[in-house]
Amino acid sequence: MSALPATGAAKGSPGRHSARPSVPTSLGGRVATVAAAALVCAAAMVSGMSVGGDNKTLVVLPIVGVVGLGVGALALTRFAPFVLLLLGVRSSLDVVKLSGASAGNTATNNASRGMDPSSIVALLFLCAAVLWLLAQYSSGRRLKGSPLRIALLGLVGAGAVSVIGSEVPSASAMEVMRILSWVMMFIVLEQLIVDRRALQRVLYAAYAGLVFPLGYTVVLMLIGNPPSEVKGSFTRITGPFLQSNTFARFLAFMVVFGVALYPSLSRRQRWAMAPALALSSLFMLMTLTRGAILATVVGVVVVAVVQRRKGVLVGFAASALLAVALVPGLGARFATVTDTQQQLPGGPETGNSLAWRLTYWTEVLPLANSNPVTGIGLNMTQYQTDAAKQPHNDFIRAYVETGVLGLGAYLAMHLLLLRNGIAAIRNSVRGTFEHAVGAGALGCAICFLLGSAGANVMSNVVSLWYLVTFSAAGSYIARRNPVTGRIDGLYPFGRPLSASAPVEDAPTPVASSS
Repeated sequence: MSALPATGAAKGSPGRHSARPSVPTSLGGRVATVAAAALVCAAAMVSGMSVGGDNKTLVVLPIVGVVGLGVGALALTRFAPFVLLLLGVRSSLDVVKLSGASAGNTATNNASRGMDPSSIVALLFLCAAVLWLLAQYSSGRRLKGSPLRIALLGLVGAGAVSVIGSEVPSASAMEVMRILSWVMMFIVLEQLIVDRRALQRVLYAAYAGLVFPLGYTVVLMLIGNPPSEVKGSFTRITGPFLQSNTFARFLAFMVVFGVALYPSLSRRQRWAMAPALALSSLFMLMTLTRGAILATVVGVVVVAVVQRRKGVLVGFAASALLAVALVPGLGARFATVTDTQQQLPGGPETGNSLAWRLTYWTEVLPLANSNPVTGIGLNMTQYQTDAAKQPHNDFIRAYVETGVLGLGAYLAMHLLLLRNGIAAIRNSVRGTFEHAVGAGALGCAICFLLGSAGANVMSNVVSLWYLVTFSAAGSYIARRNPVTGRIDGLYPFGRPLSASAPVEDAPTPVASSS
């Protein structure tokens, strides 16, 4: 790869670099520096004066605004580091959520949810991603991608069309934006992950996003104030999120993909990954989210079978037995599946919630009869049922809210996620890092499929950002040239290689046995 041009060289001394980075010396640069400092101070003062008040918005938004300006500048100048930064911090943003734990119901679907820092970041990412993709296309860079991208865009398109028939177009449009944000993350990462080095950077960033949720939960538990919510007779860990279900789904993808990666990591990386996986598994059990726990178990079993790791299966079975005995409420939580008392619609999670789901689905499905082609509009189920809840089944939700068009796109998305993982496994050699990524992508796809059958995962942006990150990693393995290790026609982070440049990080060709 050609060397970067020298900057800051002294006059008459070509090739020599200045010992220190340059600083703005012009009047404009000084004015900009002073203005930025004043803006930061003003935001801090507004936030500080608001701490004692009841308005949480005045505490959070000034700082979010200033940070947003800095992140926006990064997005416009160095897009790839901007994406990596978002992957590292997205899982931490819900700790300052403004719309409250009830976000998503009819009372908080509009303005309050749009003011959340996570929503602002999603909008910033969408704008920056569109500009970056347009710049790549206009510069002649081929925007190649997998068929999965088409299915994802089809889902977004069906959601956008459903807004036309929506009872509350603003709520449906906001839901389209939320879905588009994780779809766009997949599209962008497919363009950025074009060699092994780029793949490793993205995965490092994704697992950096696990540090704060785990640390935050550990610290609060140590001081005797664990982050939790009470539902019915159960106390469930929430982590930095406002709902235990969100924390569980986020951890599910991290655990499944982490288990797949573990054998291919270096000794130092294993020392970091092992405690992260142990804590993630423990906290997921403490969320008492049955769907996420069962989906994780199936995902890990699939990974172990693909990688032929019998020890993982034995250890996992032993851990499951210990968990039922040691984690408070876990056994009782699963025992409610056989409870004869049905959970009350719209009430706390007591009784048999599975029986409640089956009853609720029979109430939700007829809603699509008014418009079976394009649906009643995204997020509209909760406006048209007495329980005022989403369907708790994303397949039913796709049909009712986006019609047969959306259901077709959603089914195609799941099939292509599975195909993506299988193709990545076939295009790699067992025991390699690439094979581990493929196994992880397949395990996460199965975990998502099972979770979608009994929960509202479609618009759970924070979890799906990390799912599509791992899926984009699998897409790179599936589409790469096994000899060069690159995606033909694409270049890392938009910087084309010269014809004579050596290929970096290319794996040694290995003849695989079919």
